[in-house]
Amino acid sequence: MDRRDVLRLSAAAGAASALTLQGVSFAHAEERAERSGGGEESRTVRGHLPNGAPDFVHLPVEVPRGVRELAVSYSYDKPAVPSGTPGNALDIGIFDERGTAAGGRGFRGWSGGFRTEFAISAERATPGYLAGPVRPGTWHVVLGPYTVAPQGMEYEVTVTLRYGEQGRPLRPAYPPERARGRGRAWYRGDCHLHTVHSDGRRTPAEVAAAARAAGLDFIATTEHNTTSGHGAWEGLWGDDLLILCGEEVTTRNGHYLALGVDPGTFVDWRYRARDDAYERYVRRIHRAGGLVVPAHPNCPFVGCQWKFGYAGADAVEVWNGPWTADDEAALAAWDNMLLESCRREGGEGRRRWIPAMGNSDAHREPQAVGLPQTVVRAEDLSRAAVLEGIRAGRSWLAESSGIGLELSATGPRGEHAGIGERLRVAPDAAVAVRLEVSGVPDGTVRLLTDQGEMRSERLPASGSGTVLWHTTASLAAYVRAEVRHPAQGGGGGLPGPMAAMTNPLWLEAR
Repeated sequence: MDRRDVLRLSAAAGAASALTLQGVSFAHAEERAERSGGGEESRTVRGHLPNGAPDFVHLPVEVPRGVRELAVSYSYDKPAVPSGTPGNALDIGIFDERGTAAGGRGFRGWSGGFRTEFAISAERATPGYLAGPVRPGTWHVVLGPYTVAPQGMEYEVTVTLRYGEQGRPLRPAYPPERARGRGRAWYRGDCHLHTVHSDGRRTPAEVAAAARAAGLDFIATTEHNTTSGHGAWEGLWGDDLLILCGEEVTTRNGHYLALGVDPGTFVDWRYRARDDAYERYVRRIHRAGGLVVPAHPNCPFVGCQWKFGYAGADAVEVWNGPWTADDEAALAAWDNMLLESCRREGGEGRRRWIPAMGNSDAHREPQAVGLPQTVVRAEDLSRAAVLEGIRAGRSWLAESSGIGLELSATGPRGEHAGIGERLRVAPDAAVAVRLEVSGVPDGTVRLLTDQGEMRSERLPASGSGTVLWHTTASLAAYVRAEVRHPAQGGGGGLPGPMAAMTNPLWLEAR
């Protein structure tokens, strides 16, 4: 069966364009299933996608009654391309009989380009896909030609229906919203992680073990464009480990975390920045109790750089995995946004500022869970308290739990503020800033304000030290700290890799 002719082009408002191919049917399948009481049938579709194909290609599949399991496998060619030219990369997923409309009511799974096959039945599904009844109607295999070689892409999709009585659906076990914790305290977490439920190599059990070994108090499950990981952690949470539900919404114009949403909340990814869609899903995430966090905004890979702007964002991931030039660029852009938030609107209060986060984005060994991590001051170890601490910017970032840090400012009358808080003093009142650091041997401490670096001091070989600095609210709108490792190879005057950094402590002239 060959599907080389495109039959319909859908370019609905608010969604990336999609091609819909001629459907696949299993003629007289119901009669055969009734006679045999089982068995299976397969249909194979072959086709060609040109360079410049739409973002999504829909292959309708007519599913009859009596299907116990639906399975799909696919392949595509990878011809040689000129140096510097993207080759073929084809993603895959599926929507059930409820349709492919924006919002994902019919969503049943997505594995991107990580798997070549998957299966769905009532009682089980391949990781990345949602178990549940295989109901009759028109399902859609969805292909996503992420990049297409100049000569185009040859693809092949095989759909298999296995007949028989459906199993009993299992109810997913979602993580509890609270762990024991230590009351009001600083809690360490990694909110960007992948397992076998998207393109990771670790199982949820392996990630949970790695999180505990890294000294973390909370983690988040954030698989690419699927919620199947939400129910995959039964028996892995505990009094010592809070697990948040989320998703890495992986669009063609950048990725963002839907962090800490209600379990089972799906956020669609089938749009670009030029479409009228992103704001709708920002509202959906907020209604589901979660945060919007643009991820690795300066990542240089195809489709990874953030293009949607920061309206509606609750935080931004300025540090992703081991420190690189991408993170340095994200840090500089974030610092410029802090300056924007210093401006008053029409003589009124300051604009809202966007806190920084750090997450590992760990997929497999040897990528370290908890490198980096976000250290949040929360009222307790609960979903609501942790998210509120992140949203308020009461947090700092570190490469490991072996680093300690405390930043505070004190006014002349005993006024006090910490990270993410505001110290309100007279414009010329003396403000004492104190930074305590441990765990960074021979590191360099930097105190920065809206003017740039105002103080730099070297830590001893022990890695512990205290830095004091004095300023006024008229001279500094905020103070934030960076702790850097020694520059590699001399550094050429550039700072070394980040070991820890803080969100700002704000100084406000009253």
